[in-house]
Amino acid sequence: MDDRTMLIDGIAVPRFLYGTAWKEEATQSLTTLALEQGFRGVDTANQRRHYDELAVGRGVVAWIEKRGVDRSELFLQTKFTFRAGQDDRLPYDPTAPIAQQVEQSFASSLEHLATNSIDSYLLHGPSARTELARDDWEAWRAMEAIHDSQRVRWLGVSNVSLRQLQQLCDGARIPPRFVQNRCYAITGWDQQVRAFCREREIVYQGFSLLTANRAIFGRAELAMIAERYRRDMAQIVFRFALDVGMICLTGTTDDKHMVMDLDVFSFGLKPDEIEQIEALAMH
Repeated sequence: MDDRTMLIDGIAVPRFLYGTAWKEEATQSLTTLALEQGFRGVDTANQRRHYDELAVGRGVVAWIEKRGVDRSELFLQTKFTFRAGQDDRLPYDPTAPIAQQVEQSFASSLEHLATNSIDSYLLHGPSARTELARDDWEAWRAMEAIHDSQRVRWLGVSNVSLRQLQQLCDGARIPPRFVQNRCYAITGWDQQVRAFCREREIVYQGFSLLTANRAIFGRAELAMIAERYRRDMAQIVFRFALDVGMICLTGTTDDKHMVMDLDVFSFGLKPDEIEQIEALAMH
């Protein structure tokens, strides 16, 4: 069994992405290491507060040059981040209109990642908590224009509520192809948003699958499933996420954990085990 990729609009997309947040001076070497260990998808953002996108690009280029392969073998995803999510190291002019900020940030991302196109470009969280605001729509229209220019294959949104996602899908000319959310077991692993994504053929990406759910690692049910498969409990969580249709993200800095994470493609869970894990923390 090997389901390392899924077909999206006829294009093979990796089902496990390497997340590059909070790596700082180790970003370049860890990006290269993740690719060497077998990851073929990299997630970043043009947000120096939490990411070093330039170092990600250098890590990608180092791997490509070492392997002598084509850029098309990789899935690169980055994000536009509003001013409130940034520090003083901005990739755009904060006095410019939002649409211009998006264009400036995107152009900077292309330069950082040493490429002329991005596979997936995400709005890095709406500007308001509950509804979509005017700035969100201005940013999305600018992202749609970038999509029209064929510099990005797909658009998406992260850190989004169900209500905001519904509004975006109702009003977007080019709807999101990806949703990337922090995935909590206590909400049934973002059950409502995932259900809406299935209805609209949006691909759900789950991050913080381990760090947001530390409490479940003390549950006997999860330990029993792990023992049954002779796997680490983290591997069971990632396999569960894949089995319910997610693209997974991991940000591990350990090469052994990278190998273990990718080893989840060598087995699958049974339907009753999937149901058990889905309901694990909901009560």
